[in-house]
Amino acid sequence: MRALLLARGAAFGGTLLAFSPSCGGDDSSEPAADGSVDGTSDTNDAAPLDADGGPVAQAWGWRTAFFVAGLPGLVCVLAVLWMDEPPRGTTEEHAVGDRRRAGSPYALVLSIPTMWWLIASGALHNFNMYAIAQFLSPFLIRFHHTSVRNAGLLSTAVYGLSGVVGLLLGGVLADAAYKRRSDGRLLVGATAIAITAPFLFMALGRPAGDVVRFAVLMGIGCGVMYAYYSTVYSTIQDIIEPSLRGTAMALYFCAMYVFGASAGPVGTGLASDYFTTRAATAAGILEHTPKALEPFRAAGLHSAMYLIPALFALLAIVLFAASRTVKADVQRLQAWMRGAPASVAP
Repeated sequence: MRALLLARGAAFGGTLLAFSPSCGGDDSSEPAADGSVDGTSDTNDAAPLDADGGPVAQAWGWRTAFFVAGLPGLVCVLAVLWMDEPPRGTTEEHAVGDRRRAGSPYALVLSIPTMWWLIASGALHNFNMYAIAQFLSPFLIRFHHTSVRNAGLLSTAVYGLSGVVGLLLGGVLADAAYKRRSDGRLLVGATAIAITAPFLFMALGRPAGDVVRFAVLMGIGCGVMYAYYSTVYSTIQDIIEPSLRGTAMALYFCAMYVFGASAGPVGTGLASDYFTTRAATAAGILEHTPKALEPFRAAGLHSAMYLIPALFALLAIVLFAASRTVKADVQRLQAWMRGAPASVAP
């Protein structure tokens, strides 16, 4: 358990050094006074701008910041080497060991209605998580006119450190709710995400330069948002037997990253480019060269960021729908586990 916590801690450290697009990552582009770079769009540039990444990028450039961001990964590798995998299924209420229901493991996992809702929720959640990770620092730089260093530090507090409270408190509330009712975890998760959406909406509504109120509202929204992990990950364990939980998580993460994480930065970037072009056209700019569009990129990104609270509202609905099916899925698994032959730990 200590090794697992060490690995997760190192991974979280890497998250705090997340790769967010600066207003430029092209070697041939020179930064302007406001931190922007001519000749770039929101769909193709990335640089690490969180935690140490922001100050390092400002002082020594984005390449050096990438190396700093990679160091926690080396700690993860060492921590994994110390992990001992415990015997499967010996700590359940009904010790089924590594036994599972007959049939294809993939068909079994996907035959559970709640899993479909959770897979959809993972794609929506990671779309938003990676959109925020990718564009929070650039938004602070462009719209609120912070320095690269301050954008990185603010992103760390708002998007990273605030999650510690959400994870821990979300786990405590989820466990307490599950003792009362089998859909309790998902109801906690749905409520948390429903709270997140308006806080992020209000944060984006703050005028340019109002960094403090933006950070407070965004930090509260992001902190509450992290309860998603405490509630959804544990729900997967509630509806899947121990020997299939790895397969279930693999399918869940596949959708979470292929359809969510990969689409979030691209989709938000494309939306930003669209709103940038529209703002320029409304101002009478008909020749949409990178230099001509540059003054409108802050407004374009600001408009695109409203996709995030909208998708969180949709995510809350998806989690609530999952809470309507989870009771039957938990009961089905428990009935099978009661009838399965007991397993003795080696």
